[in-house]
Amino acid sequence: MLNRLLLLIAAAVLSSAVLADDASLRRTLESKLRMQIDAIEPAPVPGLYEVRFRTQQGVQVLYVDAGGNYVIQGNIYDLGADRDLTEERLRKLNAIKFESLPLNLAVKIQRGDGKRVLAMFSDPYCPACRQFERSLAQVDNVTIYVFMYPVIRPENTDHSRMVWCSPDRAKAWLELAAAPTPKVPNAAKSCGDPVDKVLKLGRSLAVNSTPTLILANGERVSGGLAPQDLQDLLDKSR
Repeated sequence: MLNRLLLLIAAAVLSSAVLADDASLRRTLESKLRMQIDAIEPAPVPGLYEVRFRTQQGVQVLYVDAGGNYVIQGNIYDLGADRDLTEERLRKLNAIKFESLPLNLAVKIQRGDGKRVLAMFSDPYCPACRQFERSLAQVDNVTIYVFMYPVIRPENTDHSRMVWCSPDRAKAWLELAAAPTPKVPNAAKSCGDPVDKVLKLGRSLAVNSTPTLILANGERVSGGLAPQDLQDLLDKSR
């Protein structure tokens, strides 16, 4: 009993010391970096700490030493496992509930059995989006919910509206966004389309680049992926 009590006391003292150090580190960093910190916790590399903070782009991280004397901005790579640990961490920190997305505002494209799901904020005139469409074309058994997000060339916003007004929205989207030369739909420019709602939704979710992908587990990915990398993420997120 005495040994157990001593262990409990030691654990409590150690915990208090850690909390005190965290509080001191937080004060030091907030003073020097002039920003509000959400949380501090050990990083994947011994001796480094992950510092979380929020920006218009969502939750971000940087790394510091225990004394807050050195700040490291950048990604931590696990070379042995060939993994970008920082990118994986940011996906989780900025995750949202997939089921909370208003999928009724998206163009639905199904390939194969459609069991795997992916949501995507995309601009038909975004070069990276158009390139990513080529990767998507190589992925089967997936349902893609496209939130049309015309921010690259807002003067062409009506083209997205016309996709929504087309009798076959999936076909119209692919002809506009994935074809070698964009084919503008021959459809009305207004039919109760959701484009304005999607733009508001994207801003509320801090979607600041296209394409932005949201996986079934809520993790988000900024930028396109190679077909095999996308396949792997779709399988892991089911």
